[in-house]
Amino acid sequence: MSEASPKLRIDKWLWHARFFKTRSLAAKQVSAGHVRLNGIKTLKPAQNVGPGDVLTFAQGKVIRVVEVVALGERRGPAPEAQTLYLDRTEKREKPPANPKYEGKGRPDKKERRALDLSRKNDLL
Repeated sequence: MSEASPKLRIDKWLWHARFFKTRSLAAKQVSAGHVRLNGIKTLKPAQNVGPGDVLTFAQGKVIRVVEVVALGERRGPAPEAQTLYLDRTEKREKPPANPKYEGKGRPDKKERRALDLSRKNDLL
């Protein structure tokens, strides 16, 4: 009898790899049908994954594509979690920079004094 390759529940693996803060959140994403395993939508958090499987899921506004490299024994620190997968997500361009301050807005003390003087002159 040959030994089968090691497997781990998909929700537990997503939690070990630190893609979700809790295992419950990972299970909800899987149950809602937001996770694909090797291109096929999976609805069961108890679905097994192993090395070589490819997972596709949304994380925030980014669609993540990761390949399972190893199964975790525990939910360790982030550097340890990053060794569990190979990120195949397409790199995106940098988002546009925030607009710069153009000097508009609330006047400073010098500008307020000048404004007050101009208003006094208008009244005379």
